[in-house]
Amino acid sequence: MADTPSYGFETLAVHAGAAPDPVTGSRATPIHQTTAFVFDDVDHAASLFNLQVFGNIYTRLTNPTVAVLEQRLAGLEGGRGAVAAASGHSAQMMAFHVLMEAGDHFIAAKQLYGGSLTQFGQSFKKFGWDATTVDATNVQNFRDAMRPNTKAIFIENLANPGGVVVDVEAVAAVAHEAGVPLIVDNTLATPFLARPFEWGADIVVHSLTKFLGGHGNSLGGMVVESGKFDWAQNDKYPSLTEPNASYHGLKFYETFGDMAYSVAIRAQSLRDLGPALSPMNAFLILTGIETLPLRMERHCDNALKVAEFLEAHPKVDWVSYAGLKSSRFYDLGKKYLPRGAGAVFTFGVKGGFESGVTIVENVELISHLANIGDTRSLIIHPASTTHRQLGEAELIAAGAGPDVVRLSVGIETVDDIIRDLDQALSRV
Repeated sequence: MADTPSYGFETLAVHAGAAPDPVTGSRATPIHQTTAFVFDDVDHAASLFNLQVFGNIYTRLTNPTVAVLEQRLAGLEGGRGAVAAASGHSAQMMAFHVLMEAGDHFIAAKQLYGGSLTQFGQSFKKFGWDATTVDATNVQNFRDAMRPNTKAIFIENLANPGGVVVDVEAVAAVAHEAGVPLIVDNTLATPFLARPFEWGADIVVHSLTKFLGGHGNSLGGMVVESGKFDWAQNDKYPSLTEPNASYHGLKFYETFGDMAYSVAIRAQSLRDLGPALSPMNAFLILTGIETLPLRMERHCDNALKVAEFLEAHPKVDWVSYAGLKSSRFYDLGKKYLPRGAGAVFTFGVKGGFESGVTIVENVELISHLANIGDTRSLIIHPASTTHRQLGEAELIAAGAGPDVVRLSVGIETVDDIIRDLDQALSRV
């Protein structure tokens, strides 16, 4: 099926990238559970390895099941190309790998998932990549942090866990003034609620593990490119503009144009770092995406009702949810998330750390675990789990202070979710 603007989002969520299997007639995308693929002849093999034609060589690089998922995400985001990975973290690693050299620098929002802050601040240093984190609620901070060796800006448009909505259009303007791409993690919003490319983003990354898969049964990540960034406007990106020794001097941007970044990730990052997505997980995530629009509508409806309940509760100090009129991000939410402010948000319980622990240990319907984006409602106390590597000042800056409880509101009957929270709060 051709991915054209004439098809609505719901149609693309079901059909983009897929077609009945030409051999068997299977309507569902088959799981191509194979490591390698037979070549027609020596010339066919050589043309594949030389990137002269696209096709399947080895599942670490390409796989027909994974390819359908890549095409579907590119269609839903309005992107030019996409490359799948084994997890959201590996997608972020690949996204930077093509852009960065040892000694290079990028700017990231402080309002990020704690695991991303750890990855950027610790593991990326082993590659010689330096990150500066800034408060994303003031766009000028990105401009002030810019250096001659800065290669990208990275933000979450809807930040995990604090529910901060970032002014994507304004940050994109700062990035483009400096001739660098804006990378947006669109995991919490999904392309159903927000499409960052429409506001100037150049690269989108996803943890497919969350709302896109939606059922808590499979890990995955994705890098999507807009195809609109001019990689040759400066000399910052030699991996894309200079001759590549492993492909006989091929220049990716000169050869592949508006999908050069995606091809380079596949041909270099996926080839050498190896974080390939399994065909089975690709199949499960594809199945989840088919119901993404229906689920996100229910997630957002439930989340708003739960947030309103908590805001009025006497044992709750505050609620950070952009869907509430009391939120400082309400107006930005209406601009960038007109269909809803997502299903993940935080609240502060009176009594601080110990009260937060009491709540997560006394819920019954809601599951206490380190994940978001499941059909089931989930809860966690970030300061003692996902963000525990951070110091107290870093915790507060990331929106994960000692009193903070994070909710990922599921698609259950909303009255049951509220009743469970109420009984847990009664024990504080």
